[in-house]
Amino acid sequence: MEESFYDKVFRIVRLIPKGRVSTYGAIAKYFGTGLSSRMVGWALNSSHSQDIPVPAQRVVNRNGLLTGRHHFPTPTLMEELLISEGIKIKENQVQDFKKHFWDPAVELGY
Repeated sequence: MEESFYDKVFRIVRLIPKGRVSTYGAIAKYFGTGLSSRMVGWALNSSHSQDIPVPAQRVVNRNGLLTGRHHFPTPTLMEELLISEGIKIKENQVQDFKKHFWDPAVELGY
């Protein structure tokens, strides 16, 4: 059985190390579907129902903004989880974004 797009997203997001973040677009581009970053977001919105946890807090927008924060049980949980992993957040944005950025195309290759 072929892996669904959502399952592919979950698999890649589980590989993002603590203290690092990726973007919806970088994940979509890794799958060769660069224009489907919204679909990555939709997948992550449903990730809470997975048996194996998906660290959705590690996926932000291309500018490091915590745009998915409203989909967590509380509006501050995404930020709290990232801070607990050593990432500094200011005004809902990852600080030193380039330092923390994890690009699946670079880290995993194509």
